[in-house]
Amino acid sequence: MSSEQQAAIDKLKRAAAHAAAAELQNGMIVGLGSGSTAKLVVDEIGVRVKEGLRIIGIPTSEQTGEQARGLGIPLATLGEHAQIDVTIDGADEVEVKTLNLIKGGGGNQLREKIVASASARLVITVDESKLVEQLGERAPVPVEVAQFGWQATERRLVKLGAVPTLRERDGAVFVTDGGNYILDCAFGRIKSVKDLDRELNGVVGVVEHGLFIGMASLVIIGASDGVKRLELNMLQ
Repeated sequence: MSSEQQAAIDKLKRAAAHAAAAELQNGMIVGLGSGSTAKLVVDEIGVRVKEGLRIIGIPTSEQTGEQARGLGIPLATLGEHAQIDVTIDGADEVEVKTLNLIKGGGGNQLREKIVASASARLVITVDESKLVEQLGERAPVPVEVAQFGWQATERRLVKLGAVPTLRERDGAVFVTDGGNYILDCAFGRIKSVKDLDRELNGVVGVVEHGLFIGMASLVIIGASDGVKRLELNMLQ
């Protein structure tokens, strides 16, 4: 991707991030997502906090927590706030007909799913390139696995039809905040995400995976012709 193309995508992401941060109201408990687009959202929330917005953030990664603290966003934990009003996060793919997601490109899908599950609303911010007709068209499914015996877990995933790649970063095996590895599993176009979700959950050694089914209520899209919204109630 050229620098010009990347700059154009970043501009779309920033537009979506700005619109997502505008959703927040005083007094909210807010899940703070992880990844490149979510980072832009946290920046926008930091601006609003400096302008007087009063919220408490629940970060989904150590990196997000560090960023939020640097911006002066008050933070807490799920132990302190069991119910979250809204979580704002990014996604690797959004299935336009269902708002089902593939997430975990940043390596934080376990914590992201825990926080999303505790949220009244999950708002997703993406640029238009992340929209697909069927999950798996472009992105693999990140599968977080225990380090112990990960090769055996990998073999079981292959039997499910996956083409797994052990994630590396800077020449070393990537380790999640939870101390696990990630196998990026290419399945191609996924015929039934519910079936695959069930099969992945049944594999011993799998800690969590990046299929987020029926969790997003709103997707904010940075598009070349402006910011757009896809809401779950529009599709039902």
